[in-house]
Amino acid sequence: MSDAPGKAASPAADRTLTVLEALVRAEEPLTLTALAKAAGVPLATCASIAYTLEQRGYAVRRVVGRSHFWRPTLRLYGLAIELVRKVDLPSIVQADLRRLAESLGMPAHVGILEDASVVYVAKASTPGFVQFDTYRGKVAPFDLTALGRAIAAHLSEAELKPLLSRLSLGAGPKAAAPDAGQFLALLAKVRADGYAIESEEEQAEIACLAAPFFDAEGAVAGAVGVTGFARQLVGEKRKAAVRGVVQVGQEVSRRLGFVL
Repeated sequence: MSDAPGKAASPAADRTLTVLEALVRAEEPLTLTALAKAAGVPLATCASIAYTLEQRGYAVRRVVGRSHFWRPTLRLYGLAIELVRKVDLPSIVQADLRRLAESLGMPAHVGILEDASVVYVAKASTPGFVQFDTYRGKVAPFDLTALGRAIAAHLSEAELKPLLSRLSLGAGPKAAAPDAGQFLALLAKVRADGYAIESEEEQAEIACLAAPFFDAEGAVAGAVGVTGFARQLVGEKRKAAVRGVVQVGQEVSRRLGFVL
């Protein structure tokens, strides 16, 4: 049997998955004829697959007169949830973080939102005397980090609303008094730009830049970022950092099942 890329190892499995994908993508229940056409498989083959999916609990049908209308069930969702629970985020991002850190000469990290805080769950350091305080396990106010801003910009209104009363005052020279209206305007800019930046607000001389990543359902799952001296994250260096974090964010999203 050929292992050439692009060739299905099992035509039967390939057709089954194609029918299942057609069912999931359909906006409404399909007759067998419509399902076979959408999947591009013979009617008899499609019927055999549909009945098998029904027996295994992945599809159901509604009989109207002489027509049978098929739709998928949430059993697929259950499988997806089990898979997500097994995903070890640090392990799937570590290689990307290492490449990002090496290419920019700055430490790179991944953070997730927990309540009103960002928790650093992975980090790739760079050699050198200066080591920034962005260790794995660090907890920081969500609004004073680029990681937190990149995540918050993609939360639903219901998720974001309780966080707006918990904004923090940074210790850096560019810190401003917490203001919900200004923060919402900042998040709108983050969404438009595709990345977030924080410069000398949490801490003097330090800046960070981050981009979000998303899970299979399209919900923001975390952010990837880099940290450096504020004087470093300017000009071409800043452009390179933006490209780097956005690219890694997109790659992590793909690995989590998000369709870009």
